[in-house]
Amino acid sequence: MHEGRAAAMTGARMGEKTPLEMLARLKGRDGGRFLPQDAHDAGERLFSDFNRAQMQPRITASLQPRLESRARAMRADAAGLSDSALDARRRVGRALLSVGPELADVLLDFVCFEKGLEQMERERQWPVRSAKLMVRTALMALARHYAPPPPRRAIRHWGGEGYRPDIAAMFAEE
Repeated sequence: MHEGRAAAMTGARMGEKTPLEMLARLKGRDGGRFLPQDAHDAGERLFSDFNRAQMQPRITASLQPRLESRARAMRADAAGLSDSALDARRRVGRALLSVGPELADVLLDFVCFEKGLEQMERERQWPVRSAKLMVRTALMALARHYAPPPPRRAIRHWGGEGYRPDIAAMFAEE
């Protein structure tokens, strides 16, 4: 791994378990997994795109002058990004848009900024143990964005298999 990337990654990604991994290890009431595998994979994919998009807030100051970095019709923060980072930003934006504004904030805090469940409950003044359900709901909505269910087959006619109307009989004069 590149040294700059390793330094930019949070402590949870450097050997500790992330909140997403800890949630994925929980068991439901039936003894099965609390978080479905596709929801866990969707969270990992969002985190990967978020990091590739370089959307993590900066901790250090930027010494580059603001006006000098601006290009015509481009924002200053997007001027120096690679095409893959810009594509990742679009993917993150589409994913957050698909889950809606209520769940997008939950996903950003839990998956991207790696806030724990208790911290989210304190910050949002939610009841105890409610963040787990909200995060699960958000991750399942995100999983539907990444792997939508197959479209239902439309009914083309009410007749049986091989049914064909008799056109001649329809227009025959009585």
